Amino acid sequence: MFAYIAAGVFGFALLLDLFDSDLGAPDLFNWNTLLLIGLLCLSLYLAGVGRAPGGGGRWRGRRPGRG
Repeated sequence: MFAYIAAGVFGFALLLDLFDSDLGAPDLFNWNTLLLIGLLCLSLYLAGVGRAPGGGGRWRGRRPGRG
């Protein structure tokens, strides 16, 4: 989930940079702030925040090592 949020924030920052816009709030929507928000979401994703407890993976078919 956090990886999708980070991708959205990075995409939004790229669009603001390409169109050279600050949306009327230069202190709120500058590329430094959006970059830091995106990096925070990406680091939370890589740290495992928001994942299902206990691994969360579902097995389909036979499990490895079970004869």
